[in-house]
Amino acid sequence: MTTQSIALFTALGSKMDFLNQRQGIIAQNVSNADTPGYRPRDLVQPDFSKVLKNVSQKGGLSQVRMEATSKDHLGAVNGTEEPDARKQRDTYEVALGGNAVIMEEQLIKANENIMDYNLITNLYQKNVGLIKTALGKGR
Repeated sequence: MTTQSIALFTALGSKMDFLNQRQGIIAQNVSNADTPGYRPRDLVQPDFSKVLKNVSQKGGLSQVRMEATSKDHLGAVNGTEEPDARKQRDTYEVALGGNAVIMEEQLIKANENIMDYNLITNLYQKNVGLIKTALGKGR
């Protein structure tokens, strides 16, 4: 049995792959900051509900639903917004050459990406440590 066969580690690995690809795109945006007509790109965050649906189907569960046990609960089953319905934010700064890369925005995205990657790396390490402890091979 490897860590790739455990759903949690598969999800963490997928998130790390996503963050790695996103870092490459952010770096590409920064490197093209002076290219006339260049528009910045970004990756769309994966839809967690689809991931959960895939995991629940693999685990033998037919459907996982959120139950509203009170009228005061937010986000009832039919009350969620479709992720595809969101419109991408229009770029508000465009240079004379038609370049729309905002360096501050790209640096903020890069910093968020690094923080997310460090978080996922720490989660991965902690969970491996928990498994080692459970097997009696920990510290």
